[in-house]
Amino acid sequence: MWLSSGSQFRAKERQPRDGSVATRRRLQGGSSSDCHERSRIKLMSKIARLCALLMITTIPVGPGVAQSIQGSEKIDTQQAPPPTGITGDWGGIRTELSDEGVNAAFSYVSETAGNFEGGQHSLVTDTGQFALGFTGDLGRLLGIDGGTLQATITARQGDDLGQAAGLGVLQQVQEVYGRGQTVRLTQLWYEQTFSQGAVALKLGRATVGEDIDNFSCYFMNLSFCGSQPGNIVGSYWYNWPVSQWAGRLRYSEDNSYVQGAVYEINPKNLDNGFSFGRFDGATGVLIPVEIGSNPDATATGGAAFYKLGAWYSNAPGDDVFFDVNYQPRVVSGAAPLERSLRYGVWFSGQQQLFGTADNGRVISGLTVFVNVTYTDHRTSTIDDQISTGLWWKGIIPALPDDVLGIGISRTHVNPLVARGELLDPTGPPVQHSEYATEVYYSLHPFNWVEMRPNFQLIHHPGGVQNAQDIGVLGLKAAVTL
Repeated sequence: MWLSSGSQFRAKERQPRDGSVATRRRLQGGSSSDCHERSRIKLMSKIARLCALLMITTIPVGPGVAQSIQGSEKIDTQQAPPPTGITGDWGGIRTELSDEGVNAAFSYVSETAGNFEGGQHSLVTDTGQFALGFTGDLGRLLGIDGGTLQATITARQGDDLGQAAGLGVLQQVQEVYGRGQTVRLTQLWYEQTFSQGAVALKLGRATVGEDIDNFSCYFMNLSFCGSQPGNIVGSYWYNWPVSQWAGRLRYSEDNSYVQGAVYEINPKNLDNGFSFGRFDGATGVLIPVEIGSNPDATATGGAAFYKLGAWYSNAPGDDVFFDVNYQPRVVSGAAPLERSLRYGVWFSGQQQLFGTADNGRVISGLTVFVNVTYTDHRTSTIDDQISTGLWWKGIIPALPDDVLGIGISRTHVNPLVARGELLDPTGPPVQHSEYATEVYYSLHPFNWVEMRPNFQLIHHPGGVQNAQDIGVLGLKAAVTL
């Protein structure tokens, strides 16, 4: 199943049944080495059949086609795709591969948006992301209990309404556009659990937000999407789809956990083009730590989680106000003062107020959320962001899978930046805070399709108080292949 705390899925626990792979081997008899060899040959045959199918199922999907995340689950563009979709079980191949510990998944997400108010032009643009994911359960494949190998490739395409229509916003109205319209290796990592799953070590190429301050990406406005620090200090905190060399260690006990990680900061990871990894160009490391609690992981109601974390980075960054002589940069024109310490804190929480849940997963009812992030004032153009909102699943009893989502956010520009703008002889607009609101309704006509029409209103776009408000109508849609 897919894990909510990271961008991965694991093969279902093997259930003994007549006709299963294990049962057939016992009936066929033979030495253990012969059985092992037959198993390997059979697995290679299945993988070959899978590769042939990939030539059909990975044909590029055009803009505007929809996707579903886990049937009634919501679209999440910062998670690897779910394991089943419109192409079904592939004549039994998907089930057989899953029995052997191999899972494959494909999806396409489209975000279409048009501004009916504000901006320099009124336009409609579309952007999207194709994702191809593979997960290997090494306990089944190689007998390494607790071992998981994850690989995900993403490809983004399309145009950004914010740039094309001159919206001048601090946070994108189409979150999936970010980080280049290119093909990327988004995940290639190995995770090993110990002590019956209480300890988990993860190494390889990973995105920060899949583990640290992990938050859903159900809305279309970036203010409510993914790990919040990456939305405001994205020059060194790389969320999906940008991967970097990483190591993460997590310890869990009862319904709580503590985790820490080290991520390489390398601006070359932002370059367009596919790469298995950059081996030069690193400028420092990002070290986040997080504690979290799920008050009742088996809850049938009142499901919740809470997270608190902080980070440190030694990657150099320019001071937003001072030059090398500790004078205002905009006045002197001298090179900026370089800082080597960057840091911040965050809090994230969700709480189901009423409705039903299954093992801590919301089935119906009202859930509220809040995300708060503060960064250092010396190097961050945006120094804090606060977002809050709700999801109401099954608001119409006859449509139990449909979801109403409402989000409100404030993105605050560093007062030191505003101070510099006041001193700037060219007289640029002085920035303060941008406020964004999004309302969406999620529709599920089929278990492999999801369509989410939405309305966005951005007040004080760019943090400029006299700027015209921005109104956007959009559609976030997806199809699982």
